[in-house]
Amino acid sequence: MTEDTTEQTHESGSEFERQPVPQSALLGFKSFIGMYAGEHCAGTELMIGPLFVACGVSAFDLIAGLLFGNALAVLSWMLFCAPIATRARLTLYYQLEKICGRYLVILYNLANGVMFCFLAGAMITVAATALGVWFKFKMPGLNDIYPNSLGWVVAVLSIGVLIAIVAAKGYKMVAKFANIAAPWMVLVFLAFGIVGLAQFISATGVEIHSLSDLWTLAKTNIWKGGEPLAGKVKFTFWHVCFFAWFCNMAMHIGMSDLSVFRFAKKSWYAVASGAGMYVGHFMAWISASILYAYQLHGDPTNTDVLPGPLAYRACGICGLICVIIAGWTTANPTIYRAGLAFQAIMPKVSRFKVTLVTGLIATIAAMFPWFAMKLLDFVMFYGMLLMPMGAVIFVDFWLIKKFGLQSNYAELSRKHFNWAAGLAWFITLAVCAWLVLTDRIQIYFVSLPGWFVTAAIYVILSKLYQKKLRPAV
Repeated sequence: MTEDTTEQTHESGSEFERQPVPQSALLGFKSFIGMYAGEHCAGTELMIGPLFVACGVSAFDLIAGLLFGNALAVLSWMLFCAPIATRARLTLYYQLEKICGRYLVILYNLANGVMFCFLAGAMITVAATALGVWFKFKMPGLNDIYPNSLGWVVAVLSIGVLIAIVAAKGYKMVAKFANIAAPWMVLVFLAFGIVGLAQFISATGVEIHSLSDLWTLAKTNIWKGGEPLAGKVKFTFWHVCFFAWFCNMAMHIGMSDLSVFRFAKKSWYAVASGAGMYVGHFMAWISASILYAYQLHGDPTNTDVLPGPLAYRACGICGLICVIIAGWTTANPTIYRAGLAFQAIMPKVSRFKVTLVTGLIATIAAMFPWFAMKLLDFVMFYGMLLMPMGAVIFVDFWLIKKFGLQSNYAELSRKHFNWAAGLAWFITLAVCAWLVLTDRIQIYFVSLPGWFVTAAIYVILSKLYQKKLRPAV
């Protein structure tokens, strides 16, 4: 998985940030296939795959859950995000500003930027584990929260500073770096899975003559469905399905990818997201989980989830290089996007300075392995945090007028803060947080009912709010 996709070359001045994308600037289907395949086969895949094994998932639950959950994610892009994007053709931020007002969008940007920093930190953590193999310093364990060696701090700092500098140089530099590396990374991820299977077959002595034999190996040696490791939640089909569906919730149901699909000629182009889901969030997750399962097979006490050593055992130096580049190419655009979100709050500060400072914040976060080791929970929290605004956009675009209310109310009334939208966001987050913290519902499942709660609250409050404030037209 990865974070949301972004607009291209904002600084060029030709990205239509505050106007609909014209017909002449629309892109074909192939543009979205390549973008999603590259964006979602990333460094975080090397953390997520092993964590499935740590959560004691069974072979059937993993494969079926990923097939179904990723299909739901693709449908969410196709049915929720892209139809609005290809009709309005506005960026997420400008669309939100028209609905919610500038001050509420500032709060959204702040939340988005902070989440981007932590997500980029997890990606820097992934890259730093490769240096641990080379320089043999102590690296964090599965349940570590704080940095546990000077070597780890130096490695994270070195990689983080380099990534921050590249990100600060601008999107052209970020995109050029990623586009060169992405096709090669996909092949290395596939190699991880093939090599991992070969290692299992060799270690167990199982003879594989059919798919049935391979399935028997998978369910008896790789994804055995036993008890989870200490500190982990037991994963079932529903956990895997909802995780695959909602790990990118901020992008599809949360509407962040409005900024991407506003360039699509047709809304069905969102099916291209399947290239990312079934290359990155299926093949890459499975490949990475095989490597971790083989590590546990060889030494059940070695529960460390460290992409560097896992990749090195499978593919040697090539594997280590892949880990570094996978972390690097995904942390780069994430830091860049975080910088844009923060710069929108401080427009007088140069984008270069803001992005550089943002990269340093992400680097500090990367020193704390908690963000990477709790990545399953973190990405679900990220989706839960931004999901309500997606519901607000959906209701405002498709439904609000059916209730006799105005869409784009902040723009019409010239208000900087739409309290109906703001309270819908805050109340939903409070309810969701209460349900999770009191163990009434796990974080993997809370966002789906939360979306409907937001939609209902927004309609009800809009009826009250718009009754008091007549649009200034």
